[in-house]
Amino acid sequence: MAGKVIVVTSGKGGVGKTTVTANLGMALAQNGHKVCLVDTDMGLRNLDLVLGVEQRIIFDIIDVAFGDCRLQQALIHDRRNTNLYFLPASQRCDKSVLRPVDMQIICGGLRESFDFVLIDCPAGIEDGFQVAIAGADEALVVVNPEVSSVRDADRVVGLLEKAGMKETRLIINRCRPELIARHDQIAVADIEELLGVPAIAVMPDDPTVITSTNKGEPLVLDRNAKLRKTFEAMAIALGGRNLQLVVTPGQVTFFGRIKQMFA
Repeated sequence: MAGKVIVVTSGKGGVGKTTVTANLGMALAQNGHKVCLVDTDMGLRNLDLVLGVEQRIIFDIIDVAFGDCRLQQALIHDRRNTNLYFLPASQRCDKSVLRPVDMQIICGGLRESFDFVLIDCPAGIEDGFQVAIAGADEALVVVNPEVSSVRDADRVVGLLEKAGMKETRLIINRCRPELIARHDQIAVADIEELLGVPAIAVMPDDPTVITSTNKGEPLVLDRNAKLRKTFEAMAIALGGRNLQLVVTPGQVTFFGRIKQMFA
């Protein structure tokens, strides 16, 4: 059976998209799934740093697309988990070099070898976005509970629908219950209603993410990490065990105040 290709995207940068890709991929691998993580952020790759494999890159996705190497040659095998592989973006090329058809061909090749392919999408909705979603079956949209992030995510959800994405779900990141209670963050129920998309996970703000990133060690490898169980539960949900995971830190709303911004 062919593997599932999921693009992890967002309307703006800095919402935690790359961190989600790395940790969800590792959690899926720990559950016994064979997983490939793909970085499509040409010239600005960071997924290699989060995984701690930046010194092991020889070939990249552009080399594969141009036929300078075979797909298997460009894949980096994670030494901590035999189920996890990584296909890096190019640091020397810009986003216009890779075409949607190239991505479709590469994803087609990866489907044959992996249960899950997670694509780390570049921020924004320009050419890089269109390339990243070209070979995907489903999308995870990472959004922070703030007006600018939700409004940008609304545009992304619309583009995914236009592209015929089979399924789109939200990951609401950096939630702080005390701010939701004070109406200083948007409540989960409001975000779901505004975007018309269900949340598969709601994650609290966790400062240890920075430490994890700097060390090149996905935090799901740390048994004391606050977000580890959230990523593990999300991996179970994506693995087909129908777990409904929405950890909602407060349901206080101020929907009326921002609804007009999405009219």
